[in-house]
Amino acid sequence: MCRYLGVNSREVIDAAATKPFGFMPFYPGPGIGGHCIPVDPLYLSWKMRLNGYEPRFISLADEINRAMPAQVFRLVSEALNEVGRAVKGSRILVLGVAYKRGIGDTRESPAYEIIDALSSRGAHVAYADPHVPAFLANGTQLKAVEPTEKELRAAHCVLILTDHPEFDYGAVARHGRLIVDTRHSIPEAVATRGRLVRL
Repeated sequence: MCRYLGVNSREVIDAAATKPFGFMPFYPGPGIGGHCIPVDPLYLSWKMRLNGYEPRFISLADEINRAMPAQVFRLVSEALNEVGRAVKGSRILVLGVAYKRGIGDTRESPAYEIIDALSSRGAHVAYADPHVPAFLANGTQLKAVEPTEKELRAAHCVLILTDHPEFDYGAVARHGRLIVDTRHSIPEAVATRGRLVRL
């Protein structure tokens, strides 16, 4: 909704945080993953339906969460179009394939769906993740690369999916031609070399 309204979602959350009590921020991202959040609420929802109650909010949240990888694909596609490139033939460097920062767990990671969508439309996808040395995407075994200056400059688009603290976001901002940041890892002020698109 914020994107369609031209409103910065982080500014909305920051404004909500000025409430003096009872506020906990939740930030948008490329989708949910892990062994519990994508599964456990649906089990509760199923159990409640067996007992005659329809927990609509759980179903709605699941629907929105499952749509996020497609939204990320749209962001990448639109960002590439803005600089005169198609997804097909573009080199995409994905930063982070784990489902959350600081870990190597890829269970239910949105990276699977996003990389599959990019690859199936002809993008050449590489990834960097200090916690995940190999990643099976779209039936192809990928090996992690180091996000060096050379790799960052070679990519038509750098896509940040997991905000691992090990990544040098200053280097990403300096060397990335086009950056799609789904985690708000790069301060807008330092993205001087290329275009920065945020979720």
